[in-house]
Amino acid sequence: MLKFEEYLSDFTNTINIVDFIVGLLTAAVLSTILKYFYVRYAHSVSNREKFAALFVPLSLTTMLVISVVQASIALSLGLVGALSIVRFRAAIKEPEELVYLFLAIGIGLVAGANKPILAVLAIVVILPLIYLNSIFKSKHTHAKDRMSLNVRSQVFDISTLTSLIEQSLPYVELKRMDEGTDGLFASLMIKATEVKQLNDLTRVLKEKDPNVHISIIDQPDLVL
Repeated sequence: MLKFEEYLSDFTNTINIVDFIVGLLTAAVLSTILKYFYVRYAHSVSNREKFAALFVPLSLTTMLVISVVQASIALSLGLVGALSIVRFRAAIKEPEELVYLFLAIGIGLVAGANKPILAVLAIVVILPLIYLNSIFKSKHTHAKDRMSLNVRSQVFDISTLTSLIEQSLPYVELKRMDEGTDGLFASLMIKATEVKQLNDLTRVLKEKDPNVHISIIDQPDLVL
């Protein structure tokens, strides 16, 4: 019983229980807001609900670690040693995911450092900026009307193919070309302003090679 009282006394002397609870609640609320914001406004093609479910436990875990470490120099040195051994690998498909992960970690760091007001102010400023950037990005990419065109043919060479495409579309750029015994495979970036242009392109290519294989994929987020 005496050991427990000593442990409780040491804990309350190193960590303010009120500050800890406030930080815990702050991290939980802000990371939950971040979660729903990501699900609603992110452009990621992955499962956003599944990925966003990690934000709350990530923030709370970070907050817990910082709260404990800042109360003990020995624990902070031990954490540095542990992190030098353990390597964290995450399958990040898009840079946007990294932004939200760092935000979730940042919430936990600031809350664990007993700066809940700073965490609130940061979220109030950062999320609207992300929202405005999302609106601008959406308008910008849709105005481009960019698509990926994949063509496989045993008749065309690359110069003939690009010449025919330029007759129907205002923009074409070669991204990849493979040529072998089975013919030519070309991947190109194109821009079309209306569906009729794509129909004309398909018709022209099939007139020259009835067996041509054409694949058009809408990829507005690709950068030209």
